[in-house]
Amino acid sequence: MQQRPASVPTILVTDDDAEQRALYAEILTAAGYRVLQASDGEGAVTLARSEHPDLMLMDVTMPVVSGWNAVRVLREDPSTLAIPIIVVTGLVDTWDRDASIAAGADSHLTKPVRPERLLSEVRRILHR
Repeated sequence: MQQRPASVPTILVTDDDAEQRALYAEILTAAGYRVLQASDGEGAVTLARSEHPDLMLMDVTMPVVSGWNAVRVLREDPSTLAIPIIVVTGLVDTWDRDASIAAGADSHLTKPVRPERLLSEVRRILHR
């Protein structure tokens, strides 16, 4: 098995739906990214602090710690403050998008998100 170079961006995918996490992981891995996974906001915060991913995808409605609360915690921690976060959620109201940005997310995508749209937004955020 061939190892990827250390320069390959790492993306932390957080969603309580295992199928959704697996789908995002498959899309991102096929595009050449290294993928880490968490099933709730608490796990995402822990992994972000230990692994320092280059970008995070964060669902909102999750057990233990919600995505918005996890984003707030990450933004208050100097060690994770600069990690870009894309909220990916089934919440579709304008208020939900505003809440994502107010919590500190860099972007907000609504589920279901097409693979090409997901990859386009990931690339945009990583290369800004």
